[in-house]
Amino acid sequence: MSEPKERAHRTVQVIPSVHRWSVRDDRIGGAESEAYAVVSEDGAVTLIDPLPIDDKALRKLGRVEAIVLTAGNHQRAAWHFRKLFGAPVWAPQDAYGLEDTPDATYGPGDNLPGGLMAYHTPGPVESMYALWMERPRSVIFLSDLLTHYGQGTPRFVDNQYQDEPGRTRMSVQRILDHLPVEVLCFAHGRPILQDGASALRRALDEDTEAPAPSEPR
Repeated sequence: MSEPKERAHRTVQVIPSVHRWSVRDDRIGGAESEAYAVVSEDGAVTLIDPLPIDDKALRKLGRVEAIVLTAGNHQRAAWHFRKLFGAPVWAPQDAYGLEDTPDATYGPGDNLPGGLMAYHTPGPVESMYALWMERPRSVIFLSDLLTHYGQGTPRFVDNQYQDEPGRTRMSVQRILDHLPVEVLCFAHGRPILQDGASALRRALDEDTEAPAPSEPR
């Protein structure tokens, strides 16, 4: 099953135009998983990696008009909400394990619904993307590059659960090198609302499980 069993009942505002909801995810040992909704000025709502939630909570935000997946393993409740709202699903090119056919696919640098831009971030899997939103503040939706449980430094997922851990570190560095980073939104763990670039640098600096230089990158 692509969906966790738990269902959320409300969303919380991250910043104006970005809302979040969480569930305890039985598929990953009860750890916290996050989903997001971006609300445009015209009231259109774009769901990012949507988790199960009461549809009334989403309807309060506006018209759900698109669903964007950052990776195939984040399809979650996307197909349910596509049927419920009639909203197209956007998925990365070559996304694996999808249980249905997306309405559109995207690649590096593509502009997506909700004012999002696709930024290729391989490592956890090849077809994984971070999503960048420039306004009203620079927001990066990081997918599975890092987790942020608690209040400390974001952490990399254990190497055994990544296809190419070295490329994951390179993807984080490329975000720092090429995108303005202010707000960080994680697929697992609480957002960081200020100075996200410093948090990414700390994650790299404090990383104790980086692959040895001899490993394939």
